[in-house]
Amino acid sequence: MFLASTKSWYLERVVYFIAGLFSLVGVSLGTFVSPWWYLLNLLVGVNLVVFSTVGFCPMAILLNKLGFEPKVRD
Repeated sequence: MFLASTKSWYLERVVYFIAGLFSLVGVSLGTFVSPWWYLLNLLVGVNLVVFSTVGFCPMAILLNKLGFEPKVRD
């Protein structure tokens, strides 16, 4: 079993946190407001796939400019 480090809020961890938060908001709004909000989950999913395959993520770029650093391997 793999457990990610929780000692600090490194860039990748914050990206996954925000993606999860946006997904929960999208499902909640899609359920209670309008089904169109499910598109938010689609956008989050597409962004995660692009990030994992080619390494490009607009949220990671923004967070890096805000001061979050990528995890350093030991």
